[in-house]
Amino acid sequence: MFERLSVMLMKEFLELRRDRWAMFRLIVPMIIQMLVFGYAATFTVHHVTTAVLDLDQSQASRSLISHFAATSRFNIVNVATNQKEINRDIDRDKAVIAIVIHAGFSRDLENGKSAQLQVIVDGTNSNTALIALGYIAQIVANFSAEQAANRVFPSRSSPATPAVGISLQMRPWFNEGLDERWFFIPGVIGTLTLMQVVSLTAFAIVREREVGTLEQILVSPIRPVEFILGKTVPFFLIGLGDIALVSFVGIFWFHVPFIGDPWVMLVGSALFLLAVVGMGLLMSTFSRTQQQAFALNFFFLNPFFILSGFAFPIAAMPKVLQWFTMINPLRYFLVIIRAVFLKGVGFAVLWPELGALALLAVIMLTISVLRFRKSLD
Repeated sequence: MFERLSVMLMKEFLELRRDRWAMFRLIVPMIIQMLVFGYAATFTVHHVTTAVLDLDQSQASRSLISHFAATSRFNIVNVATNQKEINRDIDRDKAVIAIVIHAGFSRDLENGKSAQLQVIVDGTNSNTALIALGYIAQIVANFSAEQAANRVFPSRSSPATPAVGISLQMRPWFNEGLDERWFFIPGVIGTLTLMQVVSLTAFAIVREREVGTLEQILVSPIRPVEFILGKTVPFFLIGLGDIALVSFVGIFWFHVPFIGDPWVMLVGSALFLLAVVGMGLLMSTFSRTQQQAFALNFFFLNPFFILSGFAFPIAAMPKVLQWFTMINPLRYFLVIIRAVFLKGVGFAVLWPELGALALLAVIMLTISVLRFRKSLD
């Protein structure tokens, strides 16, 4: 068995070596996609076009506007003189955010009252609008704290009684700078590996069937199980190489820290790849042509990407979709890779995800092999 399997593996690697474009497709697109996703996949918003209407024309209102102008989050494109200009800027997509400071803003601050600030948001792009509103809340909170610190209130109690204040200090764990790339890059590693390995596995066997060499191989002494292993083991090894390659780019190009145990990462990657190879093999059993394999890839990979927790939290999804994510290997691998990269946790913490991947790998490979043998009969 091992002799025939080694011959099959040698055949696959020789074909890969002779096909220079295949080597190019395995390496260069992965690096390019890693760089594109690394720079593009972010929820950080910069230079939000903003229109300002200052009806108070006071030192306090000008100070508040300067807080917005000083940050790269907002780009003030128009200082309006009336409400019509604000409406026109929003309607014509010249501005996404409009800030209106009404008359009496400075007076209310000086009297210790709540000064009203109106913010108009173009909700057609709800994601940008929500993020921009969060930035506005932070800037206004900082401005309010500065104004409170600059005011001197007479003490109602004894002059010796100190003022009591509360200072809130945040300390994020595992990503102190709240760098979004530290969250997205590990997810990109798993996503790119999923797409690459599933496509290679599904298309390789279908291509053998389509050109007519599958029947020629099966009439040889090689058994179906040996043929399946010979076809899938190379892609398993290629998947390990892909994970190592894009992880290298993430660590040394994007400076994402890797503080975990490499053996935990290796075990998690191996179980993930076994489940993914089983998925690709299962797709190949339902495909007679490469066009059908491509359609199945598109049908399954997009939902698996969306329901993986890569960008959208699973807890926010409907219960039915949350149950569906339990058969998604990418969901568990993303938990493993992010925990290993950023938290440095080990088997004692990640055993539920590792066990789920092992179970999915066994189920998918078993169904795929049985389905493949039945399709040959």
